[in-house]
Parts: sequence; C-alpha cells; structure tokens
Amino acid sequence: MASDASVAQARQQLAAQAPGEEHPLYAVVNNAGIGIGMSDLRAVLEVNTLGMRRVCEAFVPLLQPAGGRVVNVTSASGPSYVATCSPERQRQLTNPAVTADELQALIDECLALRGVEAFEAAGLGNGSPYGLSKALANAYTLLLAREHPSLRINACTPGFIQTDLTRSYVASSGRSADQLGMKPPAAGARCPMFLLFGEPEGNGRYYGSDALRSPLDRYRAPGSAPYTGEP
Repeated sequence: MASDASVAQARQQLAAQAPGEEHPLYAVVNNAGIGIGMSDLRAVLEVNTLGMRRVCEAFVPLLQPAGGRVVNVTSASGPSYVATCSPERQRQLTNPAVTADELQALIDECLALRGVEAFEAAGLGNGSPYGLSKALANAYTLLLAREHPSLRINACTPGFIQTDLTRSYVASSGRSADQLGMKPPAAGARCPMFLLFGEPEGNGRYYGSDALRSPLDRYRAPGSAPYTGEP
C-alpha cells in the first residue's frame, strides 16, 4: 500500500479472482501501520495516511454499492494528537466538510515543516509522525464517508495491543506488556468486527476499542460514556 504500483497490482489480482463481477467486495479493512518511534514523517504518512487513501481509491469502487463497508484502523494517538493542536487546527482536522484538496494541502504543509518548533508555531502540535498520521487518517475517513453515503465507512482504534508494531516500544520501556496494560491481539479485533458486521450509528465516525463512539479531538478511555457530539 506504500506505492501506487503495489495497490494497482493487488486490484488486478482481485479482479482476476472474480471475473465478470463488478462489485465483488463486501468490505475493505485498512489495518497496515508503521511509525511508533519513527521520525521520518513522509515514510509514516506514505503508509498510515496516503497508503490508506490509495487502497480506498482502488478498492472502494469494487464494494457492494448498498451497504459495503470500510473500516480504517487508526489509533487513539490521532485524537490525542489533535488535542495538542491549536483550536483552528483542531477544527481543520475534525471538519466533516473537508475536501480532498484541503486535506492534501494540509498534508503538503506538514511535509514542508521541519522540526518541533515549526510544527508548534503552525499550531500543529509537535509533529510526531505517528500521531499526526493517524489524525490525518481520521480526517480522510470523514471525507471518504461523505463521498460515499451509501457505504458504511468508519474508523477505530484497536486499543493498546501486543503486535509487531508495539514490540519495540515494549522493549525500550523496560516493562512487560502486562505491566504496560497492553491487550492480546484478539482484543484488538473487537471494534473492527463490530464495524464490519454490527450496526454502527452514523457514518464517518471514530470508535474506541470498546466499540463505542469517540471524539476526534481528544482521548476517550474505554468504558467511559460514548461521545455524542459532532462530527
């Protein structure tokens, strides 16, 4: 998903497996992610944000037109990042009417900034690649849902899960996964499975690991009251 060529090849392979079917897919799940502890913003965005967009642009047209689903697995790091931004940037990152051009302009602006001070001066937090990429992925989910109102398109966090992505963090912390409060991989499937097969309300929304709706601009702890505002 990190290049147009790889995504195009995957689409061709799928088409070959379902010849003559115009809409062979029920759902698209974007679950690829890199970047915890990485400092290369462009590399992280290429997978976590732009890669998600590439996959959706290639495969959403293959979804069943009435009721097909998209689940974008993002992270609580996204809302937590938005919380550190200026009010203007928070509105920008949570705008349900965001356009593709506006989102791309924001991505380009972020890629042009250098260093924590530049991000802070722009009202964009500290420029942490992982958190920023997930905030932008949530913003893309808003855009995609508005563009495809007949589909069910939502984002979610799987929670703090023991995966290859988090292994280096555990090792550097000096503590065990249990001491850090991490959950096994199976627990990370709870919300994605709900968004795939359950009856989530609304569209273009972000859900916590407990499968309850959460805000885009701040962290909501699992087990606390669901978010009921807009977007």
